[in-house]
Amino acid sequence: MNYLNNMTTDIQGTHSREEKLQAFGRLLDVLDELRVKCPWDKKQTNESLRPNTIEETYELCDALMKDDKKNICKELGDVLLHVCFYAKIGSETEDFDIADVCNQLCDKLIFRHPHVFPPKGHEGESHVENAQQVSEQWEQLKQKEKDGNKTVLAGVPSALPSLIKAYRIQDKARNVGFDWEERSQVWDKVKEEISEFEAEVEHMDKAKAEAEFGDVMFSLINAARLYKINPDNALEHTNQKFIRRFNYLEQHTLKQGRQLTDMTLEEMDKIWNEAKQQEG
Repeated sequence: MNYLNNMTTDIQGTHSREEKLQAFGRLLDVLDELRVKCPWDKKQTNESLRPNTIEETYELCDALMKDDKKNICKELGDVLLHVCFYAKIGSETEDFDIADVCNQLCDKLIFRHPHVFPPKGHEGESHVENAQQVSEQWEQLKQKEKDGNKTVLAGVPSALPSLIKAYRIQDKARNVGFDWEERSQVWDKVKEEISEFEAEVEHMDKAKAEAEFGDVMFSLINAARLYKINPDNALEHTNQKFIRRFNYLEQHTLKQGRQLTDMTLEEMDKIWNEAKQQEG
């Protein structure tokens, strides 16, 4: 069935299973047409699409942080397009297609959730009862898969941003029992790392100071993890807070017919505090 002429695009969020399948089929049909008839789509490769995929993923993350439902829907579509595009390229080389992508994903989800999909003859044997146990089981099962990770940390992508990578490294280590016995113990480590960083800064040894600063960051990320705080989300909220306050400072200054470079730090601090008070 061809869905190219099915132009019903109202956002409802209450579609039937059949409507969802039709919409996915329509996407595949549109992509097939573009791949044949559009000069830009025709020339794309895995390598050429990669930078766009990264950009689209960050745009989705931005919409998620803002809880912007309209843009979450839009950006999810852009990411889905890229998933389907890579599968389309895979089908052209006869390596895999979108059905293989979906089936492999389903097989993986079923294998890694034996508490939901127990293997035949093992019904009722699972003792997983909470999210923590699910995470630990997930990591253990990954290493049992035929093409799974051979080591605990092998599943951490090398291209991840450093802050997120540190969190994932620590989380994976935790899933095999490598963690503090009591989370409060982490604060001694944080204080130790800060002290070592301060010492190297005093010695004016840039290389050693950089290494110690990395240790400070790693220990703080560890503390965040232990106290159920996502460090990347926390830092992004602070980034957005700083942007709001700095924009207020800049706009207030321009209304006075002045430039930030003409103001004293004391004057800027006063306006900055006004911005803080307005946020409540």
